[in-house]
Amino acid sequence: MFASSGRPEPRFVPDGEHPLWDEALATVNRDLAATVPDQPPLRLMAHPDSGDLDEQVYVALSNGDAHGNPLTPTDSAAEALMSVADAAQETVTECLWRVWPVCTVHDLGMHPRDVGGRPSWWCAGGSRPADPAHVRAAVGELETVHRPRRPNRKRRKERRLR
Repeated sequence: MFASSGRPEPRFVPDGEHPLWDEALATVNRDLAATVPDQPPLRLMAHPDSGDLDEQVYVALSNGDAHGNPLTPTDSAAEALMSVADAAQETVTECLWRVWPVCTVHDLGMHPRDVGGRPSWWCAGGSRPADPAHVRAAVGELETVHRPRRPNRKRRKERRLR
């Protein structure tokens, strides 16, 4: 497809064109489905580069909206996952105007970080020393993390009933 200027238009990247990014995106989409179940899966979107015939690949919403930097080519699955997780977070946060993903302990946005060679969602922690920064889950494993039980909620509810 070409725009009226004769330049190629952005296009969705078909499966298999970038196998490492495809695999990384499938992993990140598990986290999206677990935390924002009403959001369709993210897609890879190629945009023509201004200046030559190369394309830049972005992580986009299902409608093609994307935000942030293009993905960085790599031969490493871990680096691809870090790049895709970072790009996915940027797109979801900026295009949907919501923090994603959110730490269920601190209600703060998390960021991808390499922890011992494993891409993980990292939380900066709370403002008290008792709430330190921590890794919440490996990228792709947010569905295994459950909201912690908060015993104070029950006490508050009991107080209101009195």
